[in-house]
Amino acid sequence: MSGPRIRVLVVDDSALMRKLIPRLLENDPSIEVVGTAMDGAIALRKIEELRPDVLTLDLEMPLMDGIATLRAVMRARRLPVIVFSAHSRRGANLTFKALALGAFDFVTKPAEATREALSQAASELAVKIKAAAGSPLPNLPPAELPDAPRQKAPESDGRPPVPTRVIAVGVSTGGPGALQRVVPQLPADFPGCVLIVQHMPEGFTDMFARRLDECSAIHVREARSGDFLSAGHALICPGNRHMTVKRMVAGDMIVLRDTERVNGHRPSADVLLSSVAQELGASAAGVIMTGMGEDGVEGLGKVRDAGGVTIAQSRESCVVDSMPRMAIERRYAQRVVPLDDMHKVWLEICAAERVPAA
Repeated sequence: MSGPRIRVLVVDDSALMRKLIPRLLENDPSIEVVGTAMDGAIALRKIEELRPDVLTLDLEMPLMDGIATLRAVMRARRLPVIVFSAHSRRGANLTFKALALGAFDFVTKPAEATREALSQAASELAVKIKAAAGSPLPNLPPAELPDAPRQKAPESDGRPPVPTRVIAVGVSTGGPGALQRVVPQLPADFPGCVLIVQHMPEGFTDMFARRLDECSAIHVREARSGDFLSAGHALICPGNRHMTVKRMVAGDMIVLRDTERVNGHRPSADVLLSSVAQELGASAAGVIMTGMGEDGVEGLGKVRDAGGVTIAQSRESCVVDSMPRMAIERRYAQRVVPLDDMHKVWLEICAAERVPAA
């Protein structure tokens, strides 16, 4: 290959992982593992000594853990950090905290250390290392979630309040941090309904929804088939499912599906956006936020063609700008909005009277 290789420092308290990760990563000729560290204190010294381009970081370590290490890294150098996360409830909780603090992205450790599972994890890690090395981190302050739950409007006992507009969001790399900056700023009486496809493993979406719910005035939870679309609610698509909507006499409803991957993803933003375009027409809004690849881009075009509102996050406020950039370049996005203004635009487009479906 031409050009210098990406210098990576691997930080993990497991001696096995410190041997396996470098061995697997170095199968990629664009990556060079320049060192390893067993805890955060050693990692900080090695960062100054070795000057890596990217850090892979275990979160559960003795002495100086991953969260403390990440805070120190973000203060000192804002080095791109890929979290190598345990696939567990505690691992998920720590991972979302790390993403709010500025970690670039995460990869889950395989539940079983088989050759196939490790190779798949290493392949995903390599893709994200290369994306991190090529993407300047947006200059945004940390979006740590508050400890105390926000006051919410009470749930309705009768028919759920009909939203003025349904906002369908597709987001990938950088998404948890971005959503943690937008959704908690929506008021309890928010008149719209937000549907979110975030590329995330099975099991992590429920934990993410719970954490987002705790710091938001609107109600946030993982979606289930049969859920009605209701004002003041955000529904997050479960990992490894597709989310669609169905217009019914009783109200617009969520339908989860187990069909094939689209654009390599399940959930896929294209599936959600295409569905809201078809079923809801002009009463829908489509939003493409930070992420790698182009999932959701063509779906956003379908929302535009159906008469809905289409929005892309501004490139400079993205962790990775591929998804919104392609939407902008193909002229599918009617508005380009900085991350910190996104909640204002959602409020604006939902404040109008209900738009009739096409």
